[in-house]
Amino acid sequence: MKFIHTADWQIGRQYGFKAADDSPDPSAAMQQARFDAVARIAALATAEEVDAVLVAGDVFDKQGLSDVSLRRVIHAMEGFTGLWILLPGNHDAALAESVWSRLQRLDVVSSNVSILTTPEAVEFAELGFAVLPAPLTQRQTHTDLSEWFDTAQTAPGLLRIGLAHGSVAGILPESADSANPIAPDRAATARLDYLALGDWHGTKRVDERTWYSGTPEQDRFKDNDSGNVLVVEISGPGSVPLVTSRRIGRFRWQEPGVEINGAPDILQFAAELQALDQDCVVRCHVAGMIDLAGNGQLRQVIEAAQARAHVLEVDTAHLRLEPSDADVQAMRIDGVVAELVDELRTLQEDPDQAATANEALKLLFDQLQQQGASA
Repeated sequence: MKFIHTADWQIGRQYGFKAADDSPDPSAAMQQARFDAVARIAALATAEEVDAVLVAGDVFDKQGLSDVSLRRVIHAMEGFTGLWILLPGNHDAALAESVWSRLQRLDVVSSNVSILTTPEAVEFAELGFAVLPAPLTQRQTHTDLSEWFDTAQTAPGLLRIGLAHGSVAGILPESADSANPIAPDRAATARLDYLALGDWHGTKRVDERTWYSGTPEQDRFKDNDSGNVLVVEISGPGSVPLVTSRRIGRFRWQEPGVEINGAPDILQFAAELQALDQDCVVRCHVAGMIDLAGNGQLRQVIEAAQARAHVLEVDTAHLRLEPSDADVQAMRIDGVVAELVDELRTLQEDPDQAATANEALKLLFDQLQQQGASA
């Protein structure tokens, strides 16, 4: 058997990025990219001549999607005419009234799409395998819904493929160990040839028969190898699966940290930003110390890079503005303004006040520079 394991399409996911001035909304393209990823999965499935595509939960990011979005995801799947197997996850649980019941009423689900909303073995004898699904019927559960796999009976000679959505205890970071638990040895206790998991958005091997595919379109600043699907080949019952990760996603999310303490560092930062393109989503944290001339140079570097990247956010909360004496003299600061500058520079030494004072100092000098330019 040869199949594609994917999960966490999160169709309808919202992003919090804001457009700058009259620039296009970056979130719109990122929402479209999730539909495009499904179309690329369909194209890959056709090219690889797989038997099926297994989606381990969270096809949709929420229940309240429009009918247009539901139709669009089905349309994106049309590039592969083989078998699609979809599992409800925590974001699109199989509630009494859900995206799944609405899809059925819309009558747009093709005969080659199998939606598994009931925890019972489904045999695809003509393809040589059976699927044991653990669909979520509510957003959170504190019991292991895959436990029934252990006693499930399937016809002799069929591969046993588990399909579940949740957190494998002791394998993922502690922050991910929450509701919807899955036993780490489920593949062994249930005699599974492969266990396809969803919920963790990165590609991750639990053991030789148990994998998270991750989301096919990266959607957060985590270095967890997301943006992939898994092509899985199993020669027969009991054989060890051959698992190959294939890149599908468009956007590359990065969150670098940069230290700037002078002109050479700014030039180095500018050179690094040259590599950005319209597929980059970047949140950069800049720390260090800079004078007025450097602050102006840095702003120009950032604005030039923002035109190249899809999203570039730069956090300068820890970049201290330290105007030189020459800066202060050149701006002819005196009187109340000079007293204010001195007070803000003093507050920069207070850990509790430093960030606010630093930001206020930047705003003050920006205003003074603008007034000087106008004059």
